[in-house]
Amino acid sequence: MARRKHRKLVQQAELDITAFMNLMIVLVPVLLLSMVFSQTAVLDLNFPVLDDAQLPDNSEELQLQLIIRKNSLTLADTKQGLIRKIQSSEQGYDFDSLVKVLKQLKNRFPEKTDITLLLGEEINYQTLVSAMDLTRSYETVVAASVVNAELFPDISIGDAPILDVESTGGGATP
Repeated sequence: MARRKHRKLVQQAELDITAFMNLMIVLVPVLLLSMVFSQTAVLDLNFPVLDDAQLPDNSEELQLQLIIRKNSLTLADTKQGLIRKIQSSEQGYDFDSLVKVLKQLKNRFPEKTDITLLLGEEINYQTLVSAMDLTRSYETVVAASVVNAELFPDISIGDAPILDVESTGGGATP
């Protein structure tokens, strides 16, 4: 007897993607509606003036510097010297005291709008952003509504001067 070769009938499988399409029709709009778009703001920053020859010849003008180090915030004037040194605690920097001093300076010099932030090497980004926000403005109540009052919105950033430990006998100079 002769053997017959039976070929198996191979049928093309039909893809049923209806359930997948229904899922996508529901899932895509839900994901788009729940997505949070990040809001970014661009801040204009200036580089600090490097040389006294580049400074304007107004000797009475205040040149504010906020030196941020690991253990303190030092507010100083480049011509007059130290204004206030605020030690940090175990909880972090005392930004409330800094804002009080900045408000007093703004009341004495209302036309002053610039400040230079000088950062130590160990300062993290969040501390920089917090200091920038606090030196730019503060919240106050005017006519039963909360508004942002301007302090020093023109911010320059730079590196803090290196501490001179040997010449001060273990102390630090700003």
